[in-house]
Amino acid sequence: MRSRSAAETERFGEELGILLRPGDTVWVYGELGAGKTAFARGLARGLGITEQVTSPTYAVANTYMGQTVFTHIDAYRLSGPDELFGAGLDEDDGIRAVEWAERAGTDIRGICVMIEATGGEEREISLCYLL
Repeated sequence: MRSRSAAETERFGEELGILLRPGDTVWVYGELGAGKTAFARGLARGLGITEQVTSPTYAVANTYMGQTVFTHIDAYRLSGPDELFGAGLDEDDGIRAVEWAERAGTDIRGICVMIEATGGEEREISLCYLL
C-alpha cells in the first residue's frame, strides 16, 4: 500500500485493527520517523479505543482498553527478545503491537507490517504473516 500522509497511515492501521482478534501480535518495522506510531494509533482506533495513543518509547509499553486489551510496545530500548515478555508480550488475552520489531529476534509469529519512507510524507506499507 502507498500512504501519502500520516492520516492515511493511521487509516491503514485502523482497517487492520478492525480485523484483529485477541491473541494477535502485530510486528511493526520501520526507521525512525517512518510512521510506526501513526500506524499503531490507527490499530487502536480500529479496536474501538478512543483515548489518545502515544509512543511508548520511555514507558516501553502502554496498555489501552477498547473491545479488547491493546498493548503497544516499543522494543527500541530493550536489549533482546527475552525482555519483550516483561513488557506485556506474554499476555494472551489481548492484542499487541510491537514497534522496532527487528529487536525481537527471528523467532516470532503474527502479522508483520513494514513501513518505508519513500520521500516527503509518502510511505510504502507492506503486510505479511509470519508462521
